[in-house]
Amino acid sequence: MPTGVALHDARRQLFDAAARVLLRDGPSELTSRSVTTEAGVAKGVLHRHFTDFDGFLTELVLDRITQIEAQAADLRDATGSVADNLTNALVKGFEPVMVSIIVLVIARDELRRRLRAAGTAHLPLVGEYTAMIADYLRSERAAGRIAADADVETLAPTLIGAAHLKFTEKSDTAPEAVHKVVTSLLSGNAAGTRDVDH
Repeated sequence: MPTGVALHDARRQLFDAAARVLLRDGPSELTSRSVTTEAGVAKGVLHRHFTDFDGFLTELVLDRITQIEAQAADLRDATGSVADNLTNALVKGFEPVMVSIIVLVIARDELRRRLRAAGTAHLPLVGEYTAMIADYLRSERAAGRIAADADVETLAPTLIGAAHLKFTEKSDTAPEAVHKVVTSLLSGNAAGTRDVDH
């Protein structure tokens, strides 16, 4: 490697470099060259660890899905109100890098094909995030913090879709704007206003 950069965890360094490129330049500028340049390594390093660029992107998305699984555990253990817990989860879930990766997944047919072959949701990342929100809502319904007849299977994708639109339209969407969407959508499913809103 001409730069002399030691690669203790090449995959993680390349994933982190991709995140920086996405954050700074957007998904249209993410290439194998931009990733290796950002990581400060020779271009061949990426191809030593991944079959090709779509293979790299597949592993990048799968890494993000692993992070969603970890976030799901945190969400189940959250002690705030239902609205606050959902707001925090949605703000974290639609941070700018995640939105850019979702754009990549939508734009690249081969990437979607490989992800589906790996067993992801039909729309990778969005599907896993929706499942996480649905699981959380089911637990809150069982605990009596949202209505016993709340239609979780409709509410979860509605929350995801509304939040995604907010962050797609404006990357610096304030948590307060997401909270407003959440409380509005929860209002018809509240078992008790105190538990949902406060």
